[in-house]
Amino acid sequence: MAAAMSDRTVLPPEQPQQLIELIAALDEDTESGAPALVTRSGRHVAMPDELYDVLRNVLGSLAHGMAITVAPTHTTLTTGEAAQLLGVSRPTLVRLLEEGSVPYEQPARHRKIKLGDLLAYRERARRSRAAGLDEMVHEAEEAGLYELPDDAAIERLSTTD
Repeated sequence: MAAAMSDRTVLPPEQPQQLIELIAALDEDTESGAPALVTRSGRHVAMPDELYDVLRNVLGSLAHGMAITVAPTHTTLTTGEAAQLLGVSRPTLVRLLEEGSVPYEQPARHRKIKLGDLLAYRERARRSRAAGLDEMVHEAEEAGLYELPDDAAIERLSTTD
């Protein structure tokens, strides 16, 4: 029987040491096969790699003092909630909605934004910013604005991460 899907925000613990130990345990043995969960009764259940990655990311975020919210992607948000998630003002979010950058529904007076659509927009915006920065660096390099030694290592972040 499946548990009901609902939003749940988890705050980071005041003492993150146990989380750090869990992350270390998850990282220590990546070669021995598929990950598994152990139930309270001691039964081992295979865990898909995608879920393993989510668990690792959740633990990492909490260990770094960030709160996390678990919500299904079909969850709808108010404009205030969506603006907070993007880290922009509500008027800025409304402008994004009205220009068509983020789809929304307006069944009555208030706009509703699907979490999945908002996350997709955030990813598109991140990739666009990264591409713009890469272009600026490329132009600066071609203009000779950088005087780096020939053996200097240059590392660029991938826009596909």
